[in-house]
Amino acid sequence: MLRPILFTAVLACALAAVAAEAPKPRAAEAAPMSQHRLLTRVVPAGDSLVAVGARGHILRSDDGSAWTQVPAPVDVLLTSVFFVDARQGWAVGHDASILHSGDGGRSWQLQNSQPELNLALLDVLFLDASHGLAVGAYGLMLETRDGGAHWRRLELPLTQEGLHFNALARLGDGALLLVGEEGMMALSRDAGTSWERLASPYESSLFAVLASGPSGAVVAGLRGHAFRSDAVGTGPWQRLDTGSVQSVFGLAAMPGGRVGLAGLNAFLEMLDPAGRVETQAWRRAGASATPGTGPELGAFSHLLAWRGEVLTVGDSGVQRWTAAPP
Repeated sequence: MLRPILFTAVLACALAAVAAEAPKPRAAEAAPMSQHRLLTRVVPAGDSLVAVGARGHILRSDDGSAWTQVPAPVDVLLTSVFFVDARQGWAVGHDASILHSGDGGRSWQLQNSQPELNLALLDVLFLDASHGLAVGAYGLMLETRDGGAHWRRLELPLTQEGLHFNALARLGDGALLLVGEEGMMALSRDAGTSWERLASPYESSLFAVLASGPSGAVVAGLRGHAFRSDAVGTGPWQRLDTGSVQSVFGLAAMPGGRVGLAGLNAFLEMLDPAGRVETQAWRRAGASATPGTGPELGAFSHLLAWRGEVLTVGDSGVQRWTAAPP
C-alpha cells in the first residue's frame, strides 16, 4: 500500500500529466469570406453590430453592409453573443467556450473552455456587467458573479433533467424565461437561483424566446410552432398561426410592436401586434433572391431590425432585407 505522502505525490503527477495532455484552444483563422459563411447570431453593440458563427468567426460592422473579422481565441462554433452595454459583451459556443470583450467586440479574451465536457453552450444572458448565465446542451448551466472572471456550473433540479437549454430571455418584470428540448419552459424570479417548471403549450423543441410587454413572452420552435403569453407563469399561452411548418430559430422585436421570425429554408416572417401574419414581400439588398427560396440561402438562425432594414444571419452569412413595394 502506498503511504499517504507517496500516494499524494503520485496523484499530483498523474493530474499534471492529464493537464499537460489537455488540448489547448486554437485561435480562429482569418477567413476572407466569413461574412458569407455560417453565422448564428447578430446583436447591436452600441452603434455597431457584432455577429458570431462557425470556426470561431466574429465579425463587426458599423453599417450592416461592410463586415470585418476580428481575432478570436477559439476556432469552435460560436452559437450566441450578448452585449450588456456598448462595450461589455460575451460570446459562447462549443467546448463550453465563453469569450469576453470589453471594447465593443474589437477584441476578445477567453474566459472558459472545457472541451472535456463535450458540451456546447447555446445562449448567454447578462443581467448586469457582473452577473451572467450561460446555458446549453444536456442541462449545462454556468453562472458568473464577477463579469466572467470565474464561472461555476450550477447543479439544480432543472439541470439534472438533462434536457437541452436552447434560449434564455429576461422578461419585462425582471423574471428569466428558459426554453429548450421537449417543450421545456422554466421561470426564475430570483435571477437564476431557482427555477419553476412551467406547463408548456408544446411538447417538442422550443428554440427561441422573446420578451413581450410588462411580463409576457413569445416562444417558437419546431415546425413553425409559436406561442404568446401576456403573463408568463400565471396566464395562458396563445397559439400563433405562422402559416408555415418551417422551424423557427430566431425571434426579434420589430418596429411598431411587431415580432420577426426567422428559420429553416430562409423563413422570414412578421407578426403584427395582434399576432397575425403580415402579408409582406422582401427584397434582399444587392440580389434578387427572396426569403423562402431555400437552397440558395439555407436556414436563418437569427434576425435583427437595423436602421430601417432587417438583417438575417444563417447558413449564407449576413443578409440585408427591405420591404418590397406592393
